[in-house]
Amino acid sequence: MPEIARFRPEDRRGVETLFRRMYGPDAADASRLRWDWQHRRNPHNRTGYPGIWVAREGPTVVGGCETLPVRVSLKGLEVDGAWGAETLVAPERDALGVGESLLRAWDRQTGAALVLGPTAETRDLLTRLRWPAPRPVPTLVKPLTRRALRLPHWPLALNRLVSAVTLPVVRVVSRTRPLRAECEPIRRFDDGFNDLWERLAPQFDMAVRRDAAYLNWRYIEPPHVRYSVVALKREGQVHGYAVYRHTHEPLGRVTLLVDFLVAPGDVSGLKTLLRWVDREARAEDTDKIRCAVMHGGFRRILRRNGYFVVKSNLDVAVKLNAVQVPGAFYEATDGWHVTYGDSGQDH
Repeated sequence: MPEIARFRPEDRRGVETLFRRMYGPDAADASRLRWDWQHRRNPHNRTGYPGIWVAREGPTVVGGCETLPVRVSLKGLEVDGAWGAETLVAPERDALGVGESLLRAWDRQTGAALVLGPTAETRDLLTRLRWPAPRPVPTLVKPLTRRALRLPHWPLALNRLVSAVTLPVVRVVSRTRPLRAECEPIRRFDDGFNDLWERLAPQFDMAVRRDAAYLNWRYIEPPHVRYSVVALKREGQVHGYAVYRHTHEPLGRVTLLVDFLVAPGDVSGLKTLLRWVDREARAEDTDKIRCAVMHGGFRRILRRNGYFVVKSNLDVAVKLNAVQVPGAFYEATDGWHVTYGDSGQDH
């Protein structure tokens, strides 16, 4: 059985070789581009070493599990945690249970272990490890043009028919509405966002710490993707933000509402941020806006502002080891704040 241990600097070449073997040279080059940002510059990575668990046979790396250190807030109480990625195991070692051993080692050493978007294989592994069942993260879409409801697996004639039938509804939900507070595009999160997080953290049953250091690292500094950020302000004080980006898909252009933060009861504030993103999306000739939102209160506001819940294949699995929580914590998830921006699901 291979040795399971934390990453050491001399493992990097072995990890890159395994990644290249499994995913190809393009994916390996992309991983190398973001290596320093993802691992060394992560403000919640206290060791400075990559949060990777490796399986070694002598000097050869035959498996790995990459994690993303974060601070997890439970109604304001913070614990060290990490988002886990899929395990990577050399095919000839797959039958030895290396993937399960990697996940088990990570789970034992993590205060809050989280997985966003687990594959069927990972779900099976988590079941064997007796994790709480993954919970769905609902996806919502706001149509802006008649092309918004087209699907790539539908025939052209059906797509045209659906576009014509739904056009009156699209025109109603996509009409421009006035902003209700000051919105300011920003290129850096300042200390005002630290104050915002401290005020809002106790209002969420669970959320990743979203302070200025984390937000700058996550949305301003990535070398591989560019985001737009808008801040919500009232009388000079920060009351929220939204992060979004525009992208092309097979049948049109989409704006992803990647992340946002306001007080759960700040209906006017969230509406203002949504209307700002609407305007930015129209300026980019976007067909629809898409987001993943777990918090029940936020979803209600989104639905009242033209968003529709659609089929979602995104789940989140959570296991808390640092603190004891009642079993109901894993069932009543409307107070969890999870978005596309968590664990890099937007790219």
